[in-house]
Amino acid sequence: MNIHAIGIVRSPYTSRAQCPKQAGDNDPETIIEIADQYLPAMSELQPGQQIIVLTWLHLGDRSVLTCHPRGDEERPIRGVFATRSPDRPNPIGHHTVTITKIEDNQIYVHPMEVIDGTPVIDIKSDFGTQGSPLHDRAQNEAARKILHIGRDAWNRGLFNGMNGNISVRMDARILITGTGSAKGHLCTVDLTLMERATQKIIQGPPPSSETPVHLAIYARQPAAQAVLHTHCPHLLALSLQKNTPMLQKLSLFEGRIFADKLTHVPPLPPGTPELATAVGDASVTHQCIFMDNHGLVVWGKDLVQALALTEELESLAHIQLMCMPSSDNE
Repeated sequence: MNIHAIGIVRSPYTSRAQCPKQAGDNDPETIIEIADQYLPAMSELQPGQQIIVLTWLHLGDRSVLTCHPRGDEERPIRGVFATRSPDRPNPIGHHTVTITKIEDNQIYVHPMEVIDGTPVIDIKSDFGTQGSPLHDRAQNEAARKILHIGRDAWNRGLFNGMNGNISVRMDARILITGTGSAKGHLCTVDLTLMERATQKIIQGPPPSSETPVHLAIYARQPAAQAVLHTHCPHLLALSLQKNTPMLQKLSLFEGRIFADKLTHVPPLPPGTPELATAVGDASVTHQCIFMDNHGLVVWGKDLVQALALTEELESLAHIQLMCMPSSDNE
């Protein structure tokens, strides 16, 4: 067998004494530097994606066959195959991590408990592992787009914390963000695959509380292939200004082109059938639906179009707010 290192780990841990026994949320960010000849293998990796990193634990003792788990001598001795000890006949490390950023040949990941200078021998996508709602190429591609758009929209301030939701139509199913998921840091395990007609969850966490809105749009609007619900701060702020309808507030020429795209529905409690029905009805004639006191829902032929329309409306609202006299903002 011939195994070649494809890269090396850059970590703040410089010794086995410093390195934790298990990865944890408080671990610092780690960088994987990929060797130049393997750069094409990084194609399609995305921030927010979960991957499995295999390392060669070069400081491991290959003669060790038994150990106390986690080095705790009060615990019974076990064979190393029943532990994650770095001391073993073939010291291969297995790390499930999330990509946080990619720059050139550097993949930033978290969490990862490895020593600086540890060779990396392989990287595998975590798509399709237990806990992931992904089973085929189409679902993997839909998930990749949701993770990418979630990160982009978060970077633009359209998502904050765990608000908002994203979905993609997949014939008789949808892939949608799960409840309580942070849209700027999504992983595949945060996505729910479900039947549209029965709302049966095939795999994944409980779906977003606004799932009925997404399902209503897909039921009423055949052209909708993706839905993006954001809490655009400037658009929300503009909507709270008194005595002016939303469309009249977007007074730039570009704003007027949204006259046939943007409408609104009255304030209705989030997650209710009434809100879903109102938005579904509005989606028949309008692509952008503002939910008073709540946020914006946009459907599109894909998530890129839905995000582009959302960005345009948020930008117009921002410009309009900057031009308003201070008395109008009180």
